[in-house]
Amino acid sequence: MSTQVKAVILDWAGTVLDHGSRAPMGAFVEAFARLGIVISVADARGPMGMAKRDHIRLVGTSPTVAAAWRARHGREFDEAAIDAIFEIFEPLNVAAVEAHSALIPGALDAFDWCAARGIRLGSTTGYTRPIMERLAPLAAAQGFMPEVMVCAGDLAAGRPAPLQMWSAMAAMGVWPASHVVKLDDTPPGIGEARAAGCWAVGVALTGNIAGLSAAELAALDAAARDAIRRDASATLMRAGAHIVVDSVADLPAVIDLIEARLARGDRPGIVDGP
Repeated sequence: MSTQVKAVILDWAGTVLDHGSRAPMGAFVEAFARLGIVISVADARGPMGMAKRDHIRLVGTSPTVAAAWRARHGREFDEAAIDAIFEIFEPLNVAAVEAHSALIPGALDAFDWCAARGIRLGSTTGYTRPIMERLAPLAAAQGFMPEVMVCAGDLAAGRPAPLQMWSAMAAMGVWPASHVVKLDDTPPGIGEARAAGCWAVGVALTGNIAGLSAAELAALDAAARDAIRRDASATLMRAGAHIVVDSVADLPAVIDLIEARLARGDRPGIVDGP
């Protein structure tokens, strides 16, 4: 069997575009606020990478937020609460993506390198299809057009379930999973890759964990950047990442490393979910 990587499946926000995964943050905070609940940006960032309804569920059922919800609304934070917040959140996120759609520096060069090697590009995302209907054309105008785009809500379960990965690979006709690389900035996205049997590559500095715009990251001194890199890398490695890099610009070096491991007979393995 060939030892070449056949495809890379890419996350979107924080991985390919939207440096720091900024677009969803204000939308989450505002959606809860409109129903009388104050959450912090840190609260909103916690479950990032999951399907947005699952994300809202985890934020809302945290002890502090659940208690605030009971105090304000006189009932438990339930499916009706999730529905109410999601109805507010989704259009806010749709509106926010335009201001946070710039590709991460080095992304197009990395994708051109993949194309020259015959490596195909697909994508999965924790965004819903209405959000992606606004975001995908903005990315296409900059040159990013993956073969497939599997959105949260397209399938029965979102991340960290492997269904979106399997759907992307099936649509592309790419197998085995051990010859597919997933690039993602969040633990649920890393879990998705591991559950699907693919190589899981974490992105440390451009994603949700760092949470910084390109300008904010560039303004830090080396020691501060190193501290953020260590923290994000540790979080992603605990989630199961095989490798962690700074950004999508490092993709060529990652693929070279993975292909060397494949040539030695290494395989990513499968991590079962709950």
